Formats: sequence, C-alpha cells, structure tokens
Amino acid sequence: MNIHRWMPLFLGCLLPQLCMANTPHIDPHAESLYQQAVPYLQQADAKLEAVPANFPTASADEKKRSQVLVEEAGELLKPAIKLLEQAAALDHPVAQHRLAMIYVMFYPVDQIKEKACPLLQSSFLQGFAPPALQLSSFCYEFTDTPEFQKTLKAIATSAPAYEQYFPQPAVKLECRAEMPQGMALQWGSSRDFQAEMYRLLGDSNRAQRTEYYQQAIAINDCYKAKKRLGLSQ
Repeated sequence: MNIHRWMPLFLGCLLPQLCMANTPHIDPHAESLYQQAVPYLQQADAKLEAVPANFPTASADEKKRSQVLVEEAGELLKPAIKLLEQAAALDHPVAQHRLAMIYVMFYPVDQIKEKACPLLQSSFLQGFAPPALQLSSFCYEFTDTPEFQKTLKAIATSAPAYEQYFPQPAVKLECRAEMPQGMALQWGSSRDFQAEMYRLLGDSNRAQRTEYYQQAIAINDCYKAKKRLGLSQ
C-alpha cells in the first residue's frame, strides 16, 4: 500500500518509564482531551475507508467522489489533531499513537521521523503495544537499541495493558495475510498486537526465533510467523 500517494490531496485539506500495569495511570485532563478527539477520528476513519482502492485509476465521477471524502476526512481531522496534540503533550500514550498515525499516513517520509518517531517512542515506552509496528518501519535509531528489545519483550509477556482503548489501527498487521485496501487502516485487538510483538521479537532474535514465532502463531495464527517457519502454503 503506497500511503504517500495520498499526501498532496490530504495536505491540501488540511522517555518516560515503562508501566506494565493493566490499568496504567493517565492524566485525567489528557484522557478528557483524547475522548473529545475520538468522535472526529471515527468519522474521519469512516470517510477514508469509503475511498475505493482503485481511486488513482477510477472514473472521473468516482475520483470526484473520493476527493470529496478525503477532503471531508481532512476537515474532521483538524479538530482531532488539536485535541490529540494537547493530550500527547500530557503524555497520553494512546493520543500519542493516534497523532503519530496521522503523521505516518499523510506527511512526507522525511517528516515522519521528526514528527512521528518521538510520539511513537514515548507511547511505546509507556507499555502501549501498537506503536512498535510503525517504530520498526520508520524509527530505526530506536529499534536498534537494547531499550526497544527490552520493552518489546516486556509488553509481549505481560497481561495486555490499555485494554479499553482497543481496537487500534496500524498501516499493516503483518500477522494477517490480507493487504490493506485503499486508504483503510487495519485494526487489531490487544491480542493481535501481542502477536505482533512476538513476531517482531522473532524477527530480531535468531536464537529464540522459533519460540517467539510459535508464540505469535498460538495467539492469532500469525501468517507472517507461519510463513517464516515454512508452515504456510
């Protein structure tokens, strides 16, 4: 999925301590700001999911309809971004992740590192699993560190945290065989992201690769882990 082909259209519209508790403390004002952003995010997601996968080659009428959907999503994301920025500044890990996802989806690649990586890192170090996927794609300076590996293992082997905030989006859940379509993100449960943590551990740990991949398979029949172990067709 070439997410950056949508940037011109969209832009025209528009290290804390790791906490592994099941109900981590979140600043009440930050939570209020995040919850105010959620309806805007949901409405924007619905607009973007309605954009057909064949938009670049669609008919003139279909392109016009798709442009309207993206423009409407952009207008909805404007107030969401303001609220998420305020919540993220108060170290709300979920707000940091959702704000970073907007940057990942719609900003140029050279700006993702500057804008998204600090947010993803802060969120991840608070024990929130979803940022690990985008960290591993864009933020190599951090993912090559022992701190990333230590946090990854801690999240994978702990009881799921932040359960009430799931499902959460990712550009691509590697444990799923199907590819994302159009501008739609893929949404996963806490268990889906736990499987992704084990997959990432397997990708980077040769000595325990089989063990970690088997853990991912046990959780949600992880397609990528099965493929790496030669268990899929």
